[in-house]
Amino acid sequence: MPDTFFTEPPHWRWLIALYFFIGGIAGGCFFLAALLQLFGRPGDRAIVRIGYYVAMIGVAISGILLIVDLGRPDRFWHMMIQNKTGRPMFKYWAPMSVGVWGLLIFGVATFLATLGALYEDGKVPWRLASAFMRGPWSIVIDVIGGLGGFFLAGYTGVLLSVTNRPVWADSSWLGVLYLLSAASCAAAVLILVARRRRLSDGTSVRELERFDKYILALELIVLIVFVISLGSAGRAFLNAWGAVLVLVVLGGILAPMLIGFGRVAHFRGRPLTAGTAAALVLLGGFMLRITTIFPSEQVRVVGTRVTRP
Repeated sequence: MPDTFFTEPPHWRWLIALYFFIGGIAGGCFFLAALLQLFGRPGDRAIVRIGYYVAMIGVAISGILLIVDLGRPDRFWHMMIQNKTGRPMFKYWAPMSVGVWGLLIFGVATFLATLGALYEDGKVPWRLASAFMRGPWSIVIDVIGGLGGFFLAGYTGVLLSVTNRPVWADSSWLGVLYLLSAASCAAAVLILVARRRRLSDGTSVRELERFDKYILALELIVLIVFVISLGSAGRAFLNAWGAVLVLVVLGGILAPMLIGFGRVAHFRGRPLTAGTAAALVLLGGFMLRITTIFPSEQVRVVGTRVTRP
């Protein structure tokens, strides 16, 4: 194993893995919704609103997961406000601090966009909210929220890369991998919800399906590069986690690609649809985070030796 491992594992569990997964989907959904809002078809407005709703739900869940995971959840505000002075707590050199503020800014943009979407759906009566869905203010919100979503989608991978932990710190490709995975998962969510609501006609659902196929191809390439770039640290996958990673590639990336490109249309006599491919993408995206987080947890420092249980 490389000699760069000095820290004890952070003992992250399922809450953090869920945060990485749900936060990535939230960021990706807002980013895609903002693109459709700015450059899409008139019939895409329903999909845009779905993207905002999913992003808002994802931001809320992500915040709850982060707070609950803290050792002292009642002190979560210390990550944003200095305890003694009451001034904002922002450390530009600390990825965790940058991430907290990035999530906050993204959350504000998502909240305003969601208000506009609710007004357009007739769910809230405030005419002021209409400015958040149309006009100059909506453009500002889409740009800020879109950039925030792009940041959130890839930030979690970058956060792992700047730690001094095996697997995470041994490759600079983890942030790109998480970004592409978040994009594919976000497109999958929008496809599933749009098809359930029968929004395919006159919308960009077909374009989303095409986007998902090609983004999966890029994700596969980056995943291969990521594993190769690990060097000797790749031995962390010479166990059951390696088998899970193979299943992620086969079931969460290759299978949806083959279905999307029309290479596989049936399985045991049952038709395979775009919805099937989207569901596989989501499962694969979640398991990808599991298989890149937990193998590093297995490596511990014992004296001057790095061991794997």
